[in-house]
Amino acid sequence: MSDPSAFTPKKFAVVGAGPVGCIVAAFLARGGYEVTLCDVVQALIDPALDPGIVIEGAENLQQKVKRVCRSIDDLADIRPDVIIITVKANVLPLLSSAIEGFLQEGQYVVSWQNGIDTEREIAKTLGTLPVMRAVVNYGCGLVKPGHVKMPFHHAPHYLQELDPESKPAAQAIAAAFTQAGLLTEATDKIVSMVWRKAVLNACMNPVCAVTGYTMAQAMNDPIVFNIVDSLVKECVKIARANEIDLGWDFYPNAIAYMRHAGDHKPSMLMDIEAKRRTEIDFMNGKFIEYGQQAGIETPFNVMIRGLVKAIEPK
Repeated sequence: MSDPSAFTPKKFAVVGAGPVGCIVAAFLARGGYEVTLCDVVQALIDPALDPGIVIEGAENLQQKVKRVCRSIDDLADIRPDVIIITVKANVLPLLSSAIEGFLQEGQYVVSWQNGIDTEREIAKTLGTLPVMRAVVNYGCGLVKPGHVKMPFHHAPHYLQELDPESKPAAQAIAAAFTQAGLLTEATDKIVSMVWRKAVLNACMNPVCAVTGYTMAQAMNDPIVFNIVDSLVKECVKIARANEIDLGWDFYPNAIAYMRHAGDHKPSMLMDIEAKRRTEIDFMNGKFIEYGQQAGIETPFNVMIRGLVKAIEPK
């Protein structure tokens, strides 16, 4: 049996060559780690080999990765120490089943995603021992394959294991991210952090998706802001009913944060514009689910999830 306390990750696989995946792949490769970037779309991964991933904005760098591949099955021969999942949450069941086919003791899987309970979805297939959850604090958008715009980078990022036995491994992975330039701290409060970020995403992303507004436009339109504000209050109520600790001053801080979010499009709006399915089920869908669990009506979340579902590609 491998010893998590002796874990020193050297080989990383990043699943998903969207903007989130490109950023973590480029930073890890620049930090000297062996990085494989995996995506089913060949055009998305080719630039990572030549000329390299380009990041501009809050961070600026250009970095090649060691290899790319188009299939999760290819990772079986590569045997990465850590697999970082950055794809949309709605593909997690299929993705987890593919990883289950080759994952061995001493390999770990990190959910580097938005939404609530993504790590639990992975653990349904892989168990809790190898699975970890991260909360990532940077904004990004894809200019073109391999070229990412990064409007803000508010480190640190956070990481926590699901099984206490894997805590030393989580600390080692966080140290690797930090060494690579993505300051990351191991934490024991990841659930609260996930929910605090999820409330912000669930209140802003779907509203922008259905209106076509940037975040700044949504906050500055008094009628649209009322919808955002109502969603914040409803999500806070659901969190408190489920004993999720957001902090006593979460509401005013959330509103203040969103008022300074900037004039950029959230990922859900970009998904709708690109005719892709969204992560609405792991955002507002989860608030509806947890509201039902606590016996709370969730009319604003039900409404906004329905509107996003109506404009998603069928």
